[in-house]
Amino acid sequence: METRDRILHQARALFFQKGIKAVSMDDVAAHLGVSKKTLYKWFANKDEVVLESMQQYIQAVEGTCSQAIASAANAMEAMFQIVEMVRDIMRQMHPSIFYDLQKYHPAAWRLWQEHKNNFFLEQTKEHMQRGIREKLFREDIDVEILARLRLAEVELGFDSENFPATQFDLQKVQVALLEHFILGLATLKGHKLVNQYKQIIEDE
Repeated sequence: METRDRILHQARALFFQKGIKAVSMDDVAAHLGVSKKTLYKWFANKDEVVLESMQQYIQAVEGTCSQAIASAANAMEAMFQIVEMVRDIMRQMHPSIFYDLQKYHPAAWRLWQEHKNNFFLEQTKEHMQRGIREKLFREDIDVEILARLRLAEVELGFDSENFPATQFDLQKVQVALLEHFILGLATLKGHKLVNQYKQIIEDE
């Protein structure tokens, strides 16, 4: 792995573990076993590290998400693959990530907003339209409204006022919101598949 990519990878691991604000450039250097001078050879400041590490991460998530949807046999299977992907992401992510981005790193926060309002929104709409065609999602849903609701739910799950980390497990909150959303979309045929996939997951 190239030095620059290694720094970004390790810094992101620390951000996800401890939160962005809690991690200094000294912490990143110590974690990598290098001097701070080495870090500043590659990056002007912490803000640049945060921006580029988030950029890499968002690109990886977009690739994984697109692959999961494309490989799924139907829209409901794709939804459950996304549920598993959300579980994996939430296992890694500190509850303060979105708050820290918004408050301290505006460029990285804008990057997330662009990802959400472009890639995530379009993927969600396309996915819902596929479910309607497959008779798994209700024909009477307003795709534009509900796709935006889904985006809002993701950020709601990180809202510490509604779901304080001392009371709620971040992973459980996000999965519960997504499963509730799926059930709201599903037709009778879709509900049968939901029960099927949930049984498979529980048996595993």
